[in-house]
Amino acid sequence: MTHVEDELNSQPECWNRAAAQAAEHAPALPAPGERVAVIGCGTSYFMAQAIAVLREAAGRGETDAFAASEFPHGRAYDRVVALTRSGTTTEVLDLLEKLKGTTRTTAVTADPATPVMSLADEPVVLDYADERSVVQTRFATTALTLLRAHLGLHTGAVVEDARTALTTPLPEGLVDCSQFTFLGRGWTVGLANEAGLKMREAALAWTEAYPAMEYRHGPISVTTRGTATWMFGTAPDGLARQVRGTGGLWVGGTLDPLAELVRAQRLAVAVAAARGLDPDRPRHLTRSVILAP
Repeated sequence: MTHVEDELNSQPECWNRAAAQAAEHAPALPAPGERVAVIGCGTSYFMAQAIAVLREAAGRGETDAFAASEFPHGRAYDRVVALTRSGTTTEVLDLLEKLKGTTRTTAVTADPATPVMSLADEPVVLDYADERSVVQTRFATTALTLLRAHLGLHTGAVVEDARTALTTPLPEGLVDCSQFTFLGRGWTVGLANEAGLKMREAALAWTEAYPAMEYRHGPISVTTRGTATWMFGTAPDGLARQVRGTGGLWVGGTLDPLAELVRAQRLAVAVAAARGLDPDRPRHLTRSVILAP
C-alpha cells in the first residue's frame, strides 16, 4: 500500500478527532461577525474556497478565499486564516510576516516544528493528520472538518459516508476514462477543484473543474464517450441527462460532498495504478514549495 492510500483510508478517524477538538480550538478560529480571509496554496487554497462559502452561507460573516500569493493587501480583515500542512510554504510565510502586528492571524498546520508557529498569532496543530505523501489527502479534509465542526455543520453521518466512500466500488468503467470533469455548486466548487488537482498530481490525468452551471457554457463540448463528469452535491435539473446524451459517463454524488472527495482520491490512486504510476512520487512535485531567495 502506498503512503497516499494509507493516509486517505485513515480519514474517518482523523475527522472524528477534529470534530471532537473543535470546541477546544474555538478561541483561535474565526468568531461570528469577523471579516475573514482564508488563504492557502494548492490543495489548501481549494479547501479555503470551500470554507469561505460555508462560513458566509452560515451567516457568520463576510469570508473570502485567496491563494496566498494573491492576497489583496488593500483590503481590511479582522482575521486571516492560513492553511498550511507543512508550515514552510514560502508564500504563506511571507504573507503572515507582512500581516504580523496589523491583522490577527491563525495558522492551521500539521507540523508544530516549523516557522509558521511563530509567525501566526494563533496556531492550530493537527499533527495526527500529517502525511508522508506529497499528494495531500487527510490533512486537507481534516482541516475542513475542523472548520465545519466549528460552524456547527459537521455530523456523524459525514464520517459514516466517508467509510462508505472507502468501501464501495468505484463506478464501472470510470478508471478507464480518458478525461475527467468535476463539478460543484457553492462550497463544493472548491472540492471539485481539489478532485481535479488530485487526478493531475497522482495520475497525470486530463482533468477539469467548474461550477456546475458554467460547465454548460462551453466545457461540456469536450464530453463524449470515454470521458466522465462527476458532480459534488446536488446537480442542476437536467444536467445529468445532458451529459448522458453526449455519450459520457455521469457520476452523481450520493454521499456528503466531502466523502465524495474521498472517492475521488481513491479514483486518483486507481488511475495511477492502471497507468503504471507511483502516486507517492508525483512528477515535478515536492511536499512543500520553498522558493530560494
